[in-house]
Amino acid sequence: MLSFSDVADTLSGLGIEVPSWAYGNSGTRFKVFPQPGTPRDPKEKIADAAQVHRVTGLAPLVALHIPWDQVDDFAELSQYAQDLGVRLGTINSNTFQDPDYKFGSLCHLDPKVRAKAVRHNLDCVEIMGQTGSRDLKIWLADGTNYPGQDDIRARQERLAESLAEIYAALGPDQRLVLEYKFFEPAFYHTDVPDWGTSLIQCQALGPKAMVCLDTGHHAPGTNIEFIVAQLLRLGRLGSFDFNSRFYADDDLMVGAADPFQLFRILVEVVRGGGYPNPEVALMLDQCHNIEKHIEGQIRSVLNVQEMLARALLLDRTALSQAQTAGDVLAANAIYMDAFFTDVREDLADLRVSRGLPGDPVAAFKGSGYQDRIEAERIGGVQASWN
Repeated sequence: MLSFSDVADTLSGLGIEVPSWAYGNSGTRFKVFPQPGTPRDPKEKIADAAQVHRVTGLAPLVALHIPWDQVDDFAELSQYAQDLGVRLGTINSNTFQDPDYKFGSLCHLDPKVRAKAVRHNLDCVEIMGQTGSRDLKIWLADGTNYPGQDDIRARQERLAESLAEIYAALGPDQRLVLEYKFFEPAFYHTDVPDWGTSLIQCQALGPKAMVCLDTGHHAPGTNIEFIVAQLLRLGRLGSFDFNSRFYADDDLMVGAADPFQLFRILVEVVRGGGYPNPEVALMLDQCHNIEKHIEGQIRSVLNVQEMLARALLLDRTALSQAQTAGDVLAANAIYMDAFFTDVREDLADLRVSRGLPGDPVAAFKGSGYQDRIEAERIGGVQASWN
């Protein structure tokens, strides 16, 4: 059985990218719930994200969403982030909230609408050059609601053509990361519904196109760790969007609904060479509808750290021996022993040894930061996904 000291050094390299939009107001399709102290501009979002990194040491990157985080000077925004101890990360394009995209964006029947969507993504590539970002993440709401509404094969051809134009604009050190989602907002068919469709499109584009796996974007009962294993095996897993779900794309704090699933996923990440590996971005994609935004992100990055520690503690030598011997129950017991290992005290000690608070949540609450922003951020328009 491995001890925590055996994995502490490996665990110390963990860095999780947090999303700027997690600090804005969000809600359901019925209501967005405002909270006091919510950021009113990208700088205030980054300032909040920097608090997560300050108390955990786990969140050095902040992903942006365009146009939600549009500014006049992205180089200046990048410097602002660095001054706060974080860096700007993935640039996420948005082709799902403009009226022109009612019937799709990169897959739209109208070439003018497709050109508009492509142009937006090309603008995002230009922003990446100013922020030093590596990844352009594309998620599409494209799809149809009724059989016969559009030619689903033709839509795949249009998607391939649109993506190829965007891909051609990437710099030598930049990547296109294509996210998939099996339904919503389209209900009959979605144009990028699964990892296979994303993989096929990425393989056609070239080596700088990778798949993004959002843990909430699967049908109930899907074995997500199997998908992780396959994508790592093929060298096409570019990034994660970590969150939790009970029913659909619930965007809850990662590890909240099924911590054992998160553990199983991270076991395959480690086994497949996805960690430590800078080529696989570990990112959160969550909406804190009713809970405090900053504390929700703190708890999420800590949940990933805890389950990664347990995954690293899995005795793979003993597991392999049990598997080779065909000892089903012994293999499962070794697997479960790692999952049930309580590493919370060890992680607190590790944080203290790195000059961080042993209890990041308590440290944040005691800092007075939340009270201060609630008092200062009066007036203006609060950030919101709608």
